[in-house]
Amino acid sequence: MKYDYLIVGAGLFGAVFACEARKKGKKCLVIDRREHIGGNIYTEEQAGIQVHRYGAHIFHTSNEKVWNYVNQHARFNRYTNSPVANYKGELYSMPFNMYTFNRMWGVVTPAEARERIRQRVEESRIEEPRNLEEQAISLVGRDIYEKLVKGYTEKQWGKAATELPAFIIRRLPVRFTYDNNYFNDLYQGIPIGGYTAMIASMLEGVEVRLGEDFLADRAAYLAMADKVVYTGMIDAYFDYCFGELAYRSLRFETEVLDTDNFQGNAVINYTDRETPYTRIIEHKHFEFGIQEKTVVTREYPAAWKKGDEPYYPVNDEKNTLLYERYRELAEKEKRVIFGGRLGQYKYYDMDDVVEAALGCVAAECP
Repeated sequence: MKYDYLIVGAGLFGAVFACEARKKGKKCLVIDRREHIGGNIYTEEQAGIQVHRYGAHIFHTSNEKVWNYVNQHARFNRYTNSPVANYKGELYSMPFNMYTFNRMWGVVTPAEARERIRQRVEESRIEEPRNLEEQAISLVGRDIYEKLVKGYTEKQWGKAATELPAFIIRRLPVRFTYDNNYFNDLYQGIPIGGYTAMIASMLEGVEVRLGEDFLADRAAYLAMADKVVYTGMIDAYFDYCFGELAYRSLRFETEVLDTDNFQGNAVINYTDRETPYTRIIEHKHFEFGIQEKTVVTREYPAAWKKGDEPYYPVNDEKNTLLYERYRELAEKEKRVIFGGRLGQYKYYDMDDVVEAALGCVAAECP
């Protein structure tokens, strides 16, 4: 065996694992079927602007250990995520806060907002929500639901809200303060110079091969290392023997515009059903850019089929049960560690990925 660890995937989980394993004297090889490192947090420069090729990624955490760790590999700016919702030209602050309620109903005080929501919920007369629509209405009332939840959610999932299970929305974030910071975490920001530079720092001193597909020649790859860290799709690893897990995919349209400011905010969500995309990202605002041009990306939700890029696991009851069958198979693979969003069929925030990778390498290389 030439390597201690073959790491399949040069994304955040794989990069953290490789970085820490190397520090412990382990020889690692990282491969990725894409032609770049960074996975879905990959950023590339266009018109002097760091562009998030696979959608907006804002690092946020309350875990001081994780924050200190990523700051070893990048210097973070003070970006605060404050998206705006656009409903047919009406602009609302997100998440739901006093700015939102003032725009929606003209209320000014928290007491007025609480009373208005109470009235709306009471008017719905929904005691046992049977689907996502009824669940949302029972939490915030019909007018907030109709303008800020319904269309966006139906585009995101590709189904009518009445066909989606209620458990998808257990709660909706509601703040009775004039605070439009989307996250409650203690630390938040974006790496100055982009995420790719951060991943490159983690992979310094580690052998990396790009454009290599582990599943296309797994026997040869397995023979190269004592252990494999696999961050790809768990069902693909097992040749879909129990069937395909469900995912949602995304399509991106990116263009350089000859203006210095297109929409005035990094992220604007389009919450009506008729607009085909869910949001427009203006990348320069992530780093307070003053370039003469700007780069914008429209993000379109898409149904996933084999061969497409999977972005979000569909963690409904059916797919959770199916994943459990694959997880049982994975536990029998003594030389293979399954990690990350696809390897564990779980939606991870970036700080959760870092924490999980650090925990994994600590268990492997005490």
